Amino acid sequence: MKTLSLLIASSLFVLTSCKTEPKKVEKKEITQLTIAEKIAHAHGYDNWKSVNEFTFTFNVDRDSTHFERTWIWKPKTNEVTAISEKDTLTYNRKSMDSTVTKVNAGFINDRYWVLAPFNLIWDASNYTFEHQLEEKAPISQKPMQKLTIVYGNEGGYTPGDAYDFYFGDDYIIREWVFRKENQQEPSMTTTWEDYIEMGGLQLGRDHRKAEESFSLNFTNLKVK
Repeated sequence: MKTLSLLIASSLFVLTSCKTEPKKVEKKEITQLTIAEKIAHAHGYDNWKSVNEFTFTFNVDRDSTHFERTWIWKPKTNEVTAISEKDTLTYNRKSMDSTVTKVNAGFINDRYWVLAPFNLIWDASNYTFEHQLEEKAPISQKPMQKLTIVYGNEGGYTPGDAYDFYFGDDYIIREWVFRKENQQEPSMTTTWEDYIEMGGLQLGRDHRKAEESFSLNFTNLKVK
């Protein structure tokens, strides 16, 4: 299923920890892969098959406002527990009614922010892509590689959306741009930073805009 648009997260905005650098992956380990696979494997995709439970709290902090919701996902059974300020709901993504589908939309959105590198493999049959060896990153203005993916017009929550991933020779994502319905102008641009290694996964815990007092970040990360 295609991931939910980043715009859902931005609609919540009306609503850190010490930074570490991810370990570098030797090029010889990933030279036979496609560019999307290289990014996914640099973020620890090989270790995902061992994950039985993935917990994270999705936070949006802007000025004096704060929003959060927590998810516990068991990927092998596709069981999800959604924990909000008002309620806790457990459901299975293989069998959802209309109420659960709405909750699952939030899960898909929040998960994409932390596991987007893996979605490059999970969603590979549902997007086209273009790779550029050097392009100026939108926030840092540093030269980086750029991978643009454009989702198909059928299926998913928001078909036709585009994402620009900016990364270095280590294939670790440093910045990205979301463009709703593949429009030319960015709908949202943020960093990928404050990486941590957990269970062999490289997880970016913080996403920041260039100028605003804004942070979309993850706490309570657990990998079993």
